[in-house]
Amino acid sequence: MTAPRPRRPRIARVGLLAALLWAQPVVAAPQRSDSAKGTPTPSLPSDWVDPATGHRVIRLSPDGGGASLYFHQRAYTPQGDKLVIHTREGLLAVDLTTLGVSPPRRELILPNARCIATAWRSREAYVRRGNTIVAVHLDTRAVRDVVELPPPAQGRSVAVALNCDETLLVGIAPDPDGTTVPRTPPAGASGDRLEAGWAAGTPKMIFIVSLKTGEFKVLHRENDWTNHLQCSPTDPLQILFCHEGPWHYNDRTWTLRADGTPARLLHERTMNMEIQGHEFFSADGRTVWYDLQTPRSTVFWLAGVDLNTGHRTWYNLRREEWSVHFNISPDGRWFAGDGGGPGSVAARAPDGAVLEPPAHGQWIYLFRPVMVRGSSFRDKRDLIDAGYLKSERLVDMSRHDYSKTTGVEPNVTFTPDGRWIVFSGNFHSRPPSGRATTHTYAVRIAKDW
Repeated sequence: MTAPRPRRPRIARVGLLAALLWAQPVVAAPQRSDSAKGTPTPSLPSDWVDPATGHRVIRLSPDGGGASLYFHQRAYTPQGDKLVIHTREGLLAVDLTTLGVSPPRRELILPNARCIATAWRSREAYVRRGNTIVAVHLDTRAVRDVVELPPPAQGRSVAVALNCDETLLVGIAPDPDGTTVPRTPPAGASGDRLEAGWAAGTPKMIFIVSLKTGEFKVLHRENDWTNHLQCSPTDPLQILFCHEGPWHYNDRTWTLRADGTPARLLHERTMNMEIQGHEFFSADGRTVWYDLQTPRSTVFWLAGVDLNTGHRTWYNLRREEWSVHFNISPDGRWFAGDGGGPGSVAARAPDGAVLEPPAHGQWIYLFRPVMVRGSSFRDKRDLIDAGYLKSERLVDMSRHDYSKTTGVEPNVTFTPDGRWIVFSGNFHSRPPSGRATTHTYAVRIAKDW
């Protein structure tokens, strides 16, 4: 255990206290000696204990590299015994049954393929091949055609997701019948690429395709940069999506139902420069969680909305604990975060000035949510239950490249047994310049290895 960091001042509005942990200095990655030349060369370890945290880390990808799926994409079999990752060769399955006991077994399941998602009920992974959706069995490698996408759902710009009972494919596509309505950014706007894309106006439609009949139906049309499509892990009709673009201009997070229920806004901004996003479902499908900053780069929360009742819960966290993505354990008891780099939002003030927070939060984090008694508060609606996240650092990511141009997002997920956190990293293969090789790792949550 590391020594506790001194308590920070109370947040006057909420009255929260945070007594969180601080990690040890970074230790350099191990090296091996090249016997032919007698010079040290960087090693590519497969199983080690992080010297800064004491947690065991295992490399799941082969020596040639491999990346985990995006943080909200399902990547595990229903039994939790296999994980799929993307490699240069194609879709790879990693055997998790002996994780921590013997080196991970890996098998190429489908060459030249990238996964939409693994299925919640069957032992298949769904893959798009041109305009055809196919399913590959993760044990037998048998491939079957599922559905041919109809013309409105074709094209490289179409994003698709699989619902939890494998009856529907949900997608986002350009709306051929939509009207582009350019927006005018507020005075003083920065004019960056993200802002320009948002201001251009992007008519989109959300559609469903029946995997049984191939029937195509448009559910929703809008003149927004529609993105981040997800399906509930438990409700086959529940859809989650966002309005992309500059987060401080957008009411970002929305739900929609495949039965025709209209789109519903989950979080309405209440102050200038407030941002929220990178939304995801809880494992039971009842809650949508998201990164919230009130305002941007100032006060940091992991916030959630109960989809049945609308009740809100916000957990406060320190600046250096902010993460590009968060995720939740299968039993809902823990959260994880993948940290951030020098260019992340937490490293800058609202006006863009670099703040240089300690270590830029470059860690894989485990968070235990703590409610603070009597700290509910109100904005414009019902009371919000508030607490804070008590953190533990699991993996030193100081050598990881988080940048959007040369780096990779770690994209943390919990294994179905809740014992490991899987993430991507490039800290063992940083070249002097250019893009590093990405690998997939698993870190043990407990120190009982």
